Amino acid sequence: MHRTRRSRCFVQGGGRNFSRANMSKARTEVRILLAGNNGLFREGLRTLLDEQPGFSVVGESLDGKDILRLTGTTRTDILILETESLDSSSIDVLRAAQTSEQKLKIILLVADINNEQASEAFNLGARGIILKESAAVSLFNCISTVMEGYFWIPGKGKSDSSVLQKNPRPAPGIKILPAKFGLTKREMQILVLAVAGKTNREIAKRISISEQTVKQHLTNIFDKVGVYNRLELALFAMNQNLVA
Repeated sequence: MHRTRRSRCFVQGGGRNFSRANMSKARTEVRILLAGNNGLFREGLRTLLDEQPGFSVVGESLDGKDILRLTGTTRTDILILETESLDSSSIDVLRAAQTSEQKLKIILLVADINNEQASEAFNLGARGIILKESAAVSLFNCISTVMEGYFWIPGKGKSDSSVLQKNPRPAPGIKILPAKFGLTKREMQILVLAVAGKTNREIAKRISISEQTVKQHLTNIFDKVGVYNRLELALFAMNQNLVA
């Protein structure tokens, strides 16, 4: 079962056609540590990365915290942490990495993650989040982007630190703040519900409008504040104090 999933996740997309132009400007080789409790998946990931020019896997472990100890003896650029979701173990790794001397750039390779978890991961120091279902070329682009000093968010890709760094998490009992960025009262209402993780159907039911109307309002909100998806909207809203 794992072998089939591995092939589906990281072989599609033509990894060998990935352009290395940007990476070659930064350095000739990216040194990568792998951590995760799925041995088959980790083995396939190592093979994939070792076959890609410019990448070198210099260590791997079942335990993310254990592999951090290797950073004191070998130069490392990236830690790819494979996990099902943002759990207590991966949070511990992110916190431990903050205090390490090498200041590892960490990419979370996850099966699933919601907006609040993604925001927490970035606040804890993650530089990239990529879903396991992504094509191989997306993983390579994610590594390249992180090495260039940018962030990588699922569904959007490359983003700069002004949007993602140190965004405060919403406090319990989200409430609407005064409208900004030309947002109407209705759009602010929908924004708050979207940031709270409500689906279009749930929002429509909550404020007694059609699901199609919710979609149109969200499109207008995205255009007004300059974001492309719900994750970016959540990060933007928290960064701009549109929710509290």
